[in-house]
Amino acid sequence: MYIKRVMLEEGNDQCWLDCYVADPVKDFTRSAILVIPGGGYGCVCSDREGEPIGLAFMSHGYNAFVLQYNVARTKTYPAQLIQASLAMAHIRDHAEEYGIDPDKVFVTGFSAGGHLAGSLGTMWHRQCVYDATGMAYGKNRPNGMILVYPVVSGTSEFTHLGSFQNLLGKNDPTEEELRNVSLEAAVDEKSVPLFLIHTSNDQVVDIRHALLLADAYKRAGLAFEMHIYPDAPHGIALGNDITRCGNPKYSDPAMAKWVEHAVYWADKFGN
Repeated sequence: MYIKRVMLEEGNDQCWLDCYVADPVKDFTRSAILVIPGGGYGCVCSDREGEPIGLAFMSHGYNAFVLQYNVARTKTYPAQLIQASLAMAHIRDHAEEYGIDPDKVFVTGFSAGGHLAGSLGTMWHRQCVYDATGMAYGKNRPNGMILVYPVVSGTSEFTHLGSFQNLLGKNDPTEEELRNVSLEAAVDEKSVPLFLIHTSNDQVVDIRHALLLADAYKRAGLAFEMHIYPDAPHGIALGNDITRCGNPKYSDPAMAKWVEHAVYWADKFGN
């Protein structure tokens, strides 16, 4: 196995991709997972929602790529969508080097990182991405997205407003600006397959974010899988002792199966 860091934007030392690449095994091609940690678009929680997530997927036959993106209003939307798109394009462009199938490249994200992963899965076709990068149409489209307690809506009564204020770089975004970056409003026939995880008593990102996104998928006639756990605080990450960080409620045998379930779903339904 080797690890390397790739800077994604010239002159931007706050955006990079950490690549975790397993040694090749004869007659086996790995899938790939782009991991996007959360942090409310104010920081990047890579210690719990970055490398540990990538390594967990690697044990299931994936190579992993952890994104560091601009936060704390150093750049604003659509910069983060563009950066996630550059990461996805880099993975596909180097598929042979990384020993992965370019048609099995998935994205997972957590909290605000779940919003960014969800943006990639629902907004990958927005013209702003192609104007900024010149990449081929669809190069940035994930084959499926795995969203874990994601921030979804900027316009609902239960919005996680701080994330959207950081993303948009202003304290008083308009309703139109918020709707433009709300995942449920972006769902259409081009949205990618969805695997969704949340906890019913999340006190930071309301469960209704996940329900709103699931409803948008249902209304669009798109298939999805959803797991709602009954009792855990926001930020369960892997749901096991690796990312427990001293909080017993971050570790639960049932929740810890979500990676295994997500891999099964990706193998069966990703496209």
